[in-house]
Amino acid sequence: ETMYHSNTMDAAARYGMLLLAVNLRLFDANTNVTTADSAGNDLSPEMKTFYDKNLIRLTKPLLVHDQFGQKRPIPKNGGKTIEFRKFAPLAKATTPLTEGVTPDGQKLDVSAITATVSQYGGYVTLSDLLQLTAIDNIMVEATEALSSQAGRTLDTITRDILAAGTNVQYAEGQVSSRANLVGGSTAANNHYLTVKAVKMAVRTLKNQNTARISGDFVGIIHPDVAFDFTEDPEWKYPHQYVDTKEIYSGEIGKIAGVRFVETTEAKKWINAGKNDSTATSRDVYSTLILGANAYGVTELDGGGLQMIVKQLGSGGTADPLNQRATVGWKAAKTAEILVQQYMVRIETTSSNNDHQAN
Repeated sequence: ETMYHSNTMDAAARYGMLLLAVNLRLFDANTNVTTADSAGNDLSPEMKTFYDKNLIRLTKPLLVHDQFGQKRPIPKNGGKTIEFRKFAPLAKATTPLTEGVTPDGQKLDVSAITATVSQYGGYVTLSDLLQLTAIDNIMVEATEALSSQAGRTLDTITRDILAAGTNVQYAEGQVSSRANLVGGSTAANNHYLTVKAVKMAVRTLKNQNTARISGDFVGIIHPDVAFDFTEDPEWKYPHQYVDTKEIYSGEIGKIAGVRFVETTEAKKWINAGKNDSTATSRDVYSTLILGANAYGVTELDGGGLQMIVKQLGSGGTADPLNQRATVGWKAAKTAEILVQQYMVRIETTSSNNDHQAN
C-alpha cells in the first residue's frame, strides 16, 4: 500500500510538471517581442514609431538653422516638390471712407515658391558578436551617433542654402568683397563683427518692413565670431531679457534688437579672406540676421526623418548565420529662401585662425 501510494504521488507529480511545462510554453508563445510580425501579434509599427520619435528628439536640437523658417510637411503621394507660400503686403488704405458706403475690398496676393526635396541618410552595421560582448548598449550608442550625424547633415543643407542669399553686407561696409575683409597681419586691419555692423543689418531689415520673430530679429553666429563680439557692454545674456523657458536652442544673448544663437555649424569659408600684399589669409564667417518668413524648410515629423532598424535574422539568405543587424536613418530634406530682403548675411573675419572646416 505504501509503495502504491508513493508511485501514485510520483505519477501525479510528473503529470503536474508536464502541465506546468506546457503552460510555460503557451506563455512563451504569447510573449510580446519587438521582432514579432505574425498576425495579431505585430508590434513593429509601435517600435517604428518609438525609433522615429527617439531619432527626432535627439536630432532636433542640432537643427539650429531650421528653427526660424516656415515649416512644411513632406508631400505624400504628390511627387518630390514641396510648396511654400509668400504673401505680398497689402497697399495702404489712405482713401477716407464715405459715410454709409462700403468700400471696395482688397485682394490677397499669394505666390507659391516650390522646391524639390532630396533624400539623405546613413547607417551602421552591428555584428552579433559586437552586440553580445559590448559593455555599453550598442543599439542606444548607435542611435545617438546616427542622430548626431542626421542633425549635422540636415542643418548643413539648410545652412548652405541660406548662405547663398544675395543680401550680403561685408562687416560695416568698408570693403566690397569677401577677400578684402583681411587687411594683413595687423589685427586692427582685419574686419571683425561689431555692434555697428549688426545695427546696419537691422536697419536694412527695418527698411524692408520685415516682421520680427517673437518680438526680435534673430542672428546665427559662429563661436569664433561670438568670442570677439560679446564683450560689448550692451550685450545681454538670455536670463536678462527672456523667460528661460522661451530660450532658442543655442541662444547666447541679445544686442541691438537681435537675439543670437551660437553654433559651430555657422557657415565658414576657409582662407577666403586674403591680402595680396602680405600673402596673409584668414577664414571668413557668416552671421545671419533673420526676420520672420525669410525662408522655409521641411518638417522632420510625418516621414521627414525616419529611423530604420534591421534586427539580427532579418537579412534572409544574405545573412545565413544571423550575424548582422543595421541601424540607420533616412530623411527627405530641402530649404528655400522665400524673401531675400528679410535676411542679411554679414561676412567678417575673426581673431581665431585655426582653419577648421565645417
